[in-house]
Amino acid sequence: MNKELIIRSGSSTDFALLKDGKLIELHKEEDDSNFSVGDIFIAKIRKSVPGLNAAFVNVGYEKDAFLHYHDLGPQVSSLLKFIKRVSTGKLKNYSLKDFPFEDDIDKHGTITNVLKSNQSLLVQIVKEPISTKGPRISSELSIAGRYIVLVPFSNRISISQKIESSEEKERLKRLVKSIKPKGFGIIVRTVAEGKKVAELDKDLQNLIGRWQSMCKKMYKAHHPSKVLGEMNRASSILRDVFNDSFTSIVVDDEDLCSRIKEYLQEIAPKKESIVKLHNPKVPIFEKYGIERQIKTSFGKTVSMSKGAYLVIEHTEAMHVIDVNSGNRSNKAKNQEDTALEVNLISASEVARQLRLRDMGGIIVVDFIDMNNADNRRTLFNHLKEEMKDDRAKHKILPPSKFGLIQITRQRVRPEMNIKTREEDPNGINGEVEAPIVLVEKIKVELEKLIKKDHKKITLSAHPFIAAFLTKGFPSTRSKWFFDHKRWVKIVPRDAYTYLEYHFHDKNGELIK
Repeated sequence: MNKELIIRSGSSTDFALLKDGKLIELHKEEDDSNFSVGDIFIAKIRKSVPGLNAAFVNVGYEKDAFLHYHDLGPQVSSLLKFIKRVSTGKLKNYSLKDFPFEDDIDKHGTITNVLKSNQSLLVQIVKEPISTKGPRISSELSIAGRYIVLVPFSNRISISQKIESSEEKERLKRLVKSIKPKGFGIIVRTVAEGKKVAELDKDLQNLIGRWQSMCKKMYKAHHPSKVLGEMNRASSILRDVFNDSFTSIVVDDEDLCSRIKEYLQEIAPKKESIVKLHNPKVPIFEKYGIERQIKTSFGKTVSMSKGAYLVIEHTEAMHVIDVNSGNRSNKAKNQEDTALEVNLISASEVARQLRLRDMGGIIVVDFIDMNNADNRRTLFNHLKEEMKDDRAKHKILPPSKFGLIQITRQRVRPEMNIKTREEDPNGINGEVEAPIVLVEKIKVELEKLIKKDHKKITLSAHPFIAAFLTKGFPSTRSKWFFDHKRWVKIVPRDAYTYLEYHFHDKNGELIK
């Protein structure tokens, strides 16, 4: 399995994660992103709302951030006391070794018993502003590193559930216990599996350094202001997704390439050699086929292999995905086999689409009905396996009697939304599908015709599309010949509209 990270710089930085050449994640780092997940702010409580058992907090966004009682953390009283002392300059030792902790707050208490208006509080962004809502925040702080997460005002040691070996869990717990500073809890991440105490301690010291520099900024800090920013997107993506399975990281900017090499030198020195600087003659996303995949993956309709396709609809409350078998039903041995085959292909694509678009909240997938309980179980297990690598928290319910599978997926950022339609050059329809999507559709339909054993196929298309398919070396038509050993005659038709095309057989009869 090849895992590649392709990074394109420009007015914003785009990160494309490829698995065996297929786009599975797409991230964008905007220069003006002031409210990223993980950022910590010193802020003031605007007002408490007893009816919601929550408070609205001014973090500098146009809408106040929302802080629920359950997101305060059990040690919020200790945090408030610490903030008061640090902000006034009375406390200059930021280690929590000798800091006197307060009692935990009541699990079922009310917000008005803990917070008051205009009170200073450290809060962390846990959900970026989405649609009409302000950021969601927590005052239970955590600072993420490569192998561990540091949790101030806690004494717990937690090990990632994805580490399956009980012996390894026990070993890591023992190592962390030996280096854990008093007053801090530690969460051990999955990538810490097999690591030595020196690597864990180096990560810990780096996190404590970030905590210390954050506390220094709090003295006489303007309210609200960011006191600890999440590291830049390139580093945070590498921190969260990078592992030994990565085969290459390709960047088109020399400065960014150097910074990534420096970061890899710290976290995985043996892998520094996989970072490469891209030759700027061909745009990096064109070179790796990412632009084409973006255009064909973000529309309302998503084509898959064997003629099947998904229709993805978005509402305010949920996302709905409809699975369609296309032309498969007339070719399979029986309807149940067809349904299972299409559903398994679709489950893999659904898992990819959720990561690619970063869809969150409630997702309902309408798979093709299957009567066999074993087939439904096979589909459910396959979908769970495909979503195993998804870093967002999610839960999948078994298929209902109607073939529906419900998924909840954590949403912490606005959904990735890319426009795939372009202005109609004919001036008829306002907007039409992008030409690259049309070419993809022509390719899928051609494959269907070849499978039906049509000997001679002629494609009639608008002159622009015909030229795109025949020019260059190797041309798109040449690639079709190499793949299917069938030469397709392409005829430009001046009378056709931009996106019009038809296939004819050897007698000139219309096939499609």
